[in-house]
Amino acid sequence: MATSVGAATRNLANAQQLQQKSPPVSCNSLAVSQVVLAQPSRVRGGLVCGYASSTFFASETPFSFVARPMPRHHQRRNGSFVVCADADYYATLGVAKTADKSEIKSAYRKLARQYHPDVNKEPEAEQKFKDISNAYEVLSDDEKRSIYDRFGEAGLKGAGGAGGTGGFNNPFDLFETFFGGMGGRSSAQARNRPVQGDDERYDLLLDFKEAVFGTEKDIDVTRLESCNTCAGSGAKPGTTPTPCSTCGGQGQVMTTAQTPLGMFQQVTTCPACKGSGEISTPCLTCSGDGRVRKSKRISLKVPAGVDSGSRLRVRSEGNAGRKGGSPGDLYVFINVKSDLELKRDGYNIYVSAKVSYIDAILGTTVKVPTVDGFVDLKIPAGTQPGSTLVMSKRGVPLLGKPNLRGDELVKVVVEIPKKLSSEERKLVEELAEVSKPKAGSSR
Repeated sequence: MATSVGAATRNLANAQQLQQKSPPVSCNSLAVSQVVLAQPSRVRGGLVCGYASSTFFASETPFSFVARPMPRHHQRRNGSFVVCADADYYATLGVAKTADKSEIKSAYRKLARQYHPDVNKEPEAEQKFKDISNAYEVLSDDEKRSIYDRFGEAGLKGAGGAGGTGGFNNPFDLFETFFGGMGGRSSAQARNRPVQGDDERYDLLLDFKEAVFGTEKDIDVTRLESCNTCAGSGAKPGTTPTPCSTCGGQGQVMTTAQTPLGMFQQVTTCPACKGSGEISTPCLTCSGDGRVRKSKRISLKVPAGVDSGSRLRVRSEGNAGRKGGSPGDLYVFINVKSDLELKRDGYNIYVSAKVSYIDAILGTTVKVPTVDGFVDLKIPAGTQPGSTLVMSKRGVPLLGKPNLRGDELVKVVVEIPKKLSSEERKLVEELAEVSKPKAGSSR
């Protein structure tokens, strides 16, 4: 019962005439098998046009029908599955059904640039770009647009047209034809453009004072470097890469599968060339990667004021790029050992100083540890337990501003003896007696 679009159109007219001559009958009497509605609401004059297996089905038997919206089939973005049964090309481009060619062209230009995978790195950008290209290819062609408006994608498939998701083998070619490529490159050239190398990480452990005042360290970093044998090309010396015959140099292949829901198309990386679009005899040294893993000793200057969690960036000391791309950067993550006496919080240093209760009362001078060594600290008379004394500019130099420093905060811990000699007790009792308020006086 498969017919062409022209025959389907004639059947539509015949069905309209038949509807006027005979009353509707039950849907159960319709002798059409395996009909999948591309647009369930597209029922004209008792004629059901459905799309399945790239074939247009039509029935000239009028019938009564209650249309239930068919749920939209999910598209698997990572696998680039495209369901050719319910796409709304107007919605894809964000234009009205009455839009003229200039509006459609303008919408395509804007969206194609926005979602081109070379510009947009979001996971769904590539599939979105393909959907936009599909929609523009149909709506920019008067004949295809007319068929799509009347019969949906099913009409395009039934007519053997190139519309819908099968409209072109590579949506990037449409973009490059329209824009002249990204920066004038062809799709194969774009995929073979230089790729910057990945960044490398190194974890460095520092002593407490090394982090405070800065230091210089020699570190051994293992990273990918350009292969000297093939000069980074990945090809065996003396050989020349040739276009991949599997994908035609595009780096991607499209497979088509027919299902009861329609035609599925999947765009995947070419398994033969791994997406490069070229086939070459691999270099024996680097196995075709163009890079080999090596160790290099680097002299690293650590600035004063770093702390655990600080990150130092060493430009161009990361992994080598591919196809002549620039190397990545080396990121050194700092971790600092703790000190037994000094505690750090930002740029300030915290320490405790123990004094006797007598010294707290009378005042004294004690030696206090600092990052610069031991320094004399004056304890004022009458210092209360738990008091904090500030030693200005005895803290950590500010990162990037070594002439400025934080402070050292000293917490005074007053020690109260648990046992007293008889003489000490006698003196304390005398002091207590003297300290008692006298009769008739208030303190």
